[in-house]
Amino acid sequence: MVNSGKVLAITVDKDGNDNLELVPIHAQAGYAVQHNEAVFVQDLPRYRVPGFEHGKFRAFEVAGDSMEPTLNHRDIVVCSYVDNWRLLVPDDMYVVVTTESVMLKRIRQRITDLDSEVLLHSDNRHRRPYPLDTADITELWRVRGYLSTYLPTAPDVTVERLWEVIESLGFDKGEVRRHLDENAPSHAPR
Repeated sequence: MVNSGKVLAITVDKDGNDNLELVPIHAQAGYAVQHNEAVFVQDLPRYRVPGFEHGKFRAFEVAGDSMEPTLNHRDIVVCSYVDNWRLLVPDDMYVVVTTESVMLKRIRQRITDLDSEVLLHSDNRHRRPYPLDTADITELWRVRGYLSTYLPTAPDVTVERLWEVIESLGFDKGEVRRHLDENAPSHAPR
């Protein structure tokens, strides 16, 4: 099994049920160093979130813009603990904990051994992938959901109107999309 080999500190309620601890932005520097200390974890705010009652879950507040437009600064991701790093789901989002930082990134390939390097990807296309030695990872948490105070705006009326015109001309939207994808420049976002 590939993982950090460390024991996970958790808290439980009076009935022995696992709590969901929140690691706010201001506590993340301390979490990077003290995530394995029961006293530190015990002092984190604890919550019950529907759908996340059973299992080892932890919530992390998002810091910065590296995962925009998917997630925004101060959103909260709810994550499950990854015991076996070989079971990573490629392209999923993970909270990667090292002794120096707590990062929210996409991991595109499985981690097969501790002597390799992993590339951490941002959703923000202005950020380059970040290489990290696998041996530096102390915890991995797979993002399972998120809470946000950001509400998207209404759909772009211009785009909706364009699709209406394309359909009224008798073109199939799927066919038009396929044509656009096939003829897009190689550097264009997809």
